[in-house]
Amino acid sequence: MKTDIEPTSSSAGSPPKVATRSTGRAGDKIFLGLSRGSGIALLVIMAAIAVFLAYRAAIAISKDEANFLTAFEWNTGSTPMRFGIAVLAYGTVVSSIIAMVIAVPIAVGIALFISHYAPRRLATPVAYVIDLLAAVPSIVYGLWGALFLVPHLTGLYTWMDEYLGWTKILSYQGGAARSLFTVGILLAIMILPIVTSVSREVFRQVPKMHEEAALALGATRWEVVRMAVLPFGRSGIISASMLGLGRALGETMAVATVLSPSYLINVSLLDPGGGTFAQNIASHFKEANDNGRDALIASGLVLFVITLLVNGAARMIIARRKEYSGTAA
Repeated sequence: MKTDIEPTSSSAGSPPKVATRSTGRAGDKIFLGLSRGSGIALLVIMAAIAVFLAYRAAIAISKDEANFLTAFEWNTGSTPMRFGIAVLAYGTVVSSIIAMVIAVPIAVGIALFISHYAPRRLATPVAYVIDLLAAVPSIVYGLWGALFLVPHLTGLYTWMDEYLGWTKILSYQGGAARSLFTVGILLAIMILPIVTSVSREVFRQVPKMHEEAALALGATRWEVVRMAVLPFGRSGIISASMLGLGRALGETMAVATVLSPSYLINVSLLDPGGGTFAQNIASHFKEANDNGRDALIASGLVLFVITLLVNGAARMIIARRKEYSGTAA
């Protein structure tokens, strides 16, 4: 936009008129075209993935002699094929919920400590270490979980069985701790950096005037956090949690390394067995025939839809508060 100021002779004291004239620059047009093309290309890629998954899933489901949504088996090598996603859906959802219950309170506490309690000399290295956890490959988490976490959870499982076994959900029959509860603990460690980083940035955007006003009225530091920081960052915490949930739903190698898979739904979360969508695909894809791969793609379609819904919900929550979308910067 080019602005020309033209004086007017209507009156001596009247302000000058401002005439605007739009000038198209080649750089702006190129940038607009690249930006628009990138957005359209992303939509096309997502649509192509969805169409491919839906097409291959339709082929597999048409050959399935069992109920795809409720069957407790996965026999894609038999004739006719019989497979279902009931166990996989249950394991994926339950392990992700366990991870969220463990990770979100710890992540919010760490974010508050870094942003409002810790001195700068301590907050910087702690934040760096937390962010560094996101760079650790999934297979490394899986090896650590199988070689260290699983053997050391036996004592915890025994204690939970002694005091909480009456609930049946936390009863323990012995054996290796390769259960959905172990998977949930491992996933909680893996999503901790995501939830912590997003929550920390949200807490840093709290207007200083709100905190100073609360302190001026005699509020303690905890009362400032409770009355000013947490209400302001509620939507950001929810969106960060949903982003972490999306990571937990699609985790593959770590779950496949730790979990002892089976196609039964156990009442107790501490009993070995269960499965997730990503773990099942990683475990069976190499040895599956064409029909088996179509069946795995069908289960991947369900995971694709669930992940899209989670990420879409997170974006909707972020859009409700402009402070978190960067438009107020």
